[in-house]
Amino acid sequence: MEKMPVFVKVDEYDDVLALMKTIRHKLDEAKETLLKIHDLKNEEDHQLEQWQNTLEELEKKVEFIDHALSEPEQY
Repeated sequence: MEKMPVFVKVDEYDDVLALMKTIRHKLDEAKETLLKIHDLKNEEDHQLEQWQNTLEELEKKVEFIDHALSEPEQY
């Protein structure tokens, strides 16, 4: 099959180029938003890990105090 030239009206071609520019811009915005969400998730995970560690430390201290009050002669 022989390649035939494609003719497009210039105003339609300009519309298509403008639409493609808009699509690329929206894709860039979506990538930036996804990156921000990823960063927020990492920050949230880090914060949750710190809270978990703090709670574990507090739990150990409460257990120590509880044990010390229950059996004072060992301390």
